[in-house]
Amino acid sequence: MSRSDPDVIDSVEKAFRVLESFSAERPQMSVTEAAEAAGLSRATARRILLTFQRLGFAETDGRRFALTPRVLRFGFGYLSALPYWETAQSRMRALADELRESCSMATLDGAEIVYVARVPAARSMSITLSIGSRLPAYATSMGRVLLAALSPRELDALLADARLEPLTRNTITDPDELRQELDRVREQGFAVVDGEREEGVRSAAAPVRGRGGRVLAAVNVSANAARVPLEELRQMCVPRVVETADAITADIGYTGLH
Repeated sequence: MSRSDPDVIDSVEKAFRVLESFSAERPQMSVTEAAEAAGLSRATARRILLTFQRLGFAETDGRRFALTPRVLRFGFGYLSALPYWETAQSRMRALADELRESCSMATLDGAEIVYVARVPAARSMSITLSIGSRLPAYATSMGRVLLAALSPRELDALLADARLEPLTRNTITDPDELRQELDRVREQGFAVVDGEREEGVRSAAAPVRGRGGRVLAAVNVSANAARVPLEELRQMCVPRVVETADAITADIGYTGLH
């Protein structure tokens, strides 16, 4: 990647590849495992891991490496720089309290959504998510809102590389059908997903816009399908989700709302 781009520092790019190799499935790695995960030589991976350790971003028992809480500085730095993060919290909490359902906010990162804020419901649900959680965009209401905001060229490029897997029996996996659904989302200004990522979970989402009208994030409400009928979600939850997203948008400074 960087060898063909003189403006990119090769060593930095490799360091981030190692950093991104750590995950819930790989919380600890040996030098060999890190090298394989990042697609680097063992010597390069070793130097990067030792540099992380020297800087306080990793720790080791002499054989395996793990990240330290210091890496959270990257995430909190991003969140604190978002123009909507602080103002969104109170509005999301009010919505979650009113509907007694969980309320979340996410942004798009490639083919995935990343949770940047979340207010859980007082009652228990089978799904457990937190800030930083990632889900496939194509099968989630917030993902549909964010995908619908992409330009045709951006969406074509994303779908060309995306794997639309059947996560449940309801998941839309046909690219043309997904495009049609995204057209609907774009036209109506919200998305409703019924058990496409997880059986028994329904959600509704709406876009949060920045100055100029660009979609920055999406806000949603998730509910247990056994407790909230689909029609109730559409009639009661959708209007409140849209109102909350519009209020956050207005807080940011964009006034050209529908």
